[in-house]
Amino acid sequence: MDFQRLFLVVIFSFSALLLWDGWQRYQHPELQMVSAPEATKKDESIPAPTKVGNLADSNKVSGLVADTQGKKIVVKTDSLHVEISTIGGDIQRVELLQHKDAEDKNKPIVLLQQKADHIYIAQTGLLGGGLPTHQTPFTAAAEEYRLADGEDTLVVRLVASKAVTKTLTFHRGSYLVDVGYEIENTEALPLAASAYFQLVRDSSVPPGDSVLVPTYTGPAIYTELEKFQKVEFSSIEKNKTGLPKTANNGWVAMLQHYFVAAWLPQANVEREYYARFLGDQRFAVGAVMPVATIAPGQKGGISVPLYVGPASANLDQVAPGLGLTVDYGWLTIIAAPLFWLLTLIHTWVQNWGIAIIVLTILIKLAFFPLSAASYRSMAKMRIVAPKLEKIKQQYGDDREKLNRAMMDLYKTEKINPLGGCLPVLIQIPVFIALYWAILSSVELRYAPFFGWITDLSVADPYYVLPAIMGISMLIQSRLNPTPPDPLQAKLMQIMPVVFSVVFFFFPAGLVLYSIVNNVLSIAQQWYITRKQEMEQKGAIKG
Repeated sequence: MDFQRLFLVVIFSFSALLLWDGWQRYQHPELQMVSAPEATKKDESIPAPTKVGNLADSNKVSGLVADTQGKKIVVKTDSLHVEISTIGGDIQRVELLQHKDAEDKNKPIVLLQQKADHIYIAQTGLLGGGLPTHQTPFTAAAEEYRLADGEDTLVVRLVASKAVTKTLTFHRGSYLVDVGYEIENTEALPLAASAYFQLVRDSSVPPGDSVLVPTYTGPAIYTELEKFQKVEFSSIEKNKTGLPKTANNGWVAMLQHYFVAAWLPQANVEREYYARFLGDQRFAVGAVMPVATIAPGQKGGISVPLYVGPASANLDQVAPGLGLTVDYGWLTIIAAPLFWLLTLIHTWVQNWGIAIIVLTILIKLAFFPLSAASYRSMAKMRIVAPKLEKIKQQYGDDREKLNRAMMDLYKTEKINPLGGCLPVLIQIPVFIALYWAILSSVELRYAPFFGWITDLSVADPYYVLPAIMGISMLIQSRLNPTPPDPLQAKLMQIMPVVFSVVFFFFPAGLVLYSIVNNVLSIAQQWYITRKQEMEQKGAIKG
């Protein structure tokens, strides 16, 4: 039995599954948001506070305000270019200046934006009698703010009335924006209010995302009790989210490939999480939090940081669990250490492609004894292949006698037909985990290797690497024993071609890993096969 074929079949099945899922997405795409006039229909964009806030007046508010209302306030820092609407103080556009657009490398990527066919914005508001929501007009002292040289923070103040001011504080070298309210109680009674912080997005896939290698786009939530949870748009639409209702910790976010926007409330403050379908393929996720009661004539307020930037494993330093927004899939326990090691290697070699090559060599060394067992088994199978062919000719169509004769031969030659199965199966999760690590890590986005490979996170534009990988697979298949079944033998001949086509759509970094792994495997397998054949000849002469 050829256990290399088992590895190829499993990887091929995994690849085919990805291709099938991508094809289904391509054939049945998510419905896009309707035109702007229809998007102004009224809906309840947030739930009335229940356990959190306990207000008599829930002050229900509707969904979105048309883009034509209000003025735009522009804010520029060293990391962000932001546009804020004077209606509600919504953050309606965020450009990440240190990251390039997926389709035009000369432009920064736009993460948050509001257009006729796409919406992804951050909204906030207060719940309570007469307090401003995300529909309330605000005024500002200027229409453009810029972080000055030598300054570390920039504060934008939006005034709704003499009693309420919304503040947005930007920081140098940071993707965090502190969004809050300063409230003065001008009434004769204590003021009890709540604040909501939400992200509104349609369900469209971000530009540049491959339909054949799909990644997750949608809401996510984290609490210490429930841990990290993705919330599919379809689940929100069916009102089957399974969200934790209340907690005193955690955060809520919107994820897309490589990037995340997240509200990060302070720990040990009660909050109520929610996810709602707003209609027209628009969805809202957020948290409602109480504002500390403000006595008559006194001032109070609330502030919650908003992170808008790249998803990275080191985001755990920003908020507990935020590093989980890097989606390594169900093999995170393997993928995370692999990427940590890859990052460590990169600090030495300063090239992600070379770092992948070095990591591949280290992985191959770690699995060297297991691979050797598999290749020894295949080498023995190759040696006894003529005897197997004679047995096949002798027993013809008598399958029972054929199998019994083959097992007797394995016993005589001391061959375990399952001897190489376990080593191959152990290596498959590593391959899949590295696939997700390369696919999900923003550090490899636009990371060059050499020559025409200018981005290891996307497919080779000229398909050179997949062709080389197909050639390496063809060479490796020649070292394997010929299957006794003609149909299986024919299948193994076309497998390198099929894999080359499949890998046309895989990230170049993963194909590079596969090539290096195949070359090392060829060298190891050739050496072991050669050694077994020499020992067999020596035994015959003896």
